[in-house]
Amino acid sequence: MSLTSLEMCAGAGGQARGLELAGFDHAGVVELDRDCCATLRLNRPQWTVHEEDLSLFDGINYKGIDLLAGGLPCPPFSVAGKQLGEKDERNLFPAAIRLVDETKPKAVMIENVRGFLGAVFEDYRGFIRGELKRLGYEAHWRLFNASDYGVPQLRPRVIIVALRDDIKDRFEWPTPSRADAPTVGETLVDLMGANGWKGAKAWATRANDVAPTLVGGSKRHGGPDLGPTRARQAWATLGVDGKGLADDAPGRDYVGMPRLTVRMAARIQGFDDAWQFHGRKTASYRQVGNAFPPPVARAVASKLREAIVNRSVYQALAV
Repeated sequence: MSLTSLEMCAGAGGQARGLELAGFDHAGVVELDRDCCATLRLNRPQWTVHEEDLSLFDGINYKGIDLLAGGLPCPPFSVAGKQLGEKDERNLFPAAIRLVDETKPKAVMIENVRGFLGAVFEDYRGFIRGELKRLGYEAHWRLFNASDYGVPQLRPRVIIVALRDDIKDRFEWPTPSRADAPTVGETLVDLMGANGWKGAKAWATRANDVAPTLVGGSKRHGGPDLGPTRARQAWATLGVDGKGLADDAPGRDYVGMPRLTVRMAARIQGFDDAWQFHGRKTASYRQVGNAFPPPVARAVASKLREAIVNRSVYQALAV
């Protein structure tokens, strides 16, 4: 059964790829960043990519889609920022709620940072829940760690789902994998050894844990490195120099702590190797670091698909 989705703030396509793997066909994706839009078109030229501000996007042509999804901007709720929430000009929850009203989807899925669950935003969470209830949806949210779904990275993220009243009782959250996520060493040993580096296997043995959260930063803040001082220190314990990114894997006789390439970072984020990124190193890494890991998106979207399909089957049998 083919289901359709419209994605808000699609970025480089992490969530879009996860939804695709869960069985959703993208009717459209909305993204403002030029490099991200080029990445989406590069990987899926058949998708309709709307390169525009979500606040100005008119969703009326997508009325009746099955799923409205997106990763809304994190800075308004991030503990690394000022946590201005609804007072932050980058807050796009009002635009998302408007699009729920315009598109009338069966379900909604929104990703955001852990800070969204902070006590300071309790009233705003109540406001969002009330607005969705007014439109006929029941909202829930849960904190996910990407490492619980096979991603070699902690990356705690909040996922908000809202289901239309007629399917709200058919949704169940996905359960974490029973297996441990692969370590950084297990994930990257082949890429680290691609140029014959003699130390690749020894490095992989040292890199025996999942990665800290990748930090992509913004065009105003953040550059070609793996994050602030604390993040770089965490990478150093895994034998990775987090002060920059490499253009290629270490050479045969390389000595020292290697740096990640963009492709290595993409694997840490849960992208498959076929997914390409438009732009130079810094722009590409920023896209990777800000992405929603596809395996996590797939896990939640698969459960949403089950709820939608089961409802459709029930309706067909009742006729």
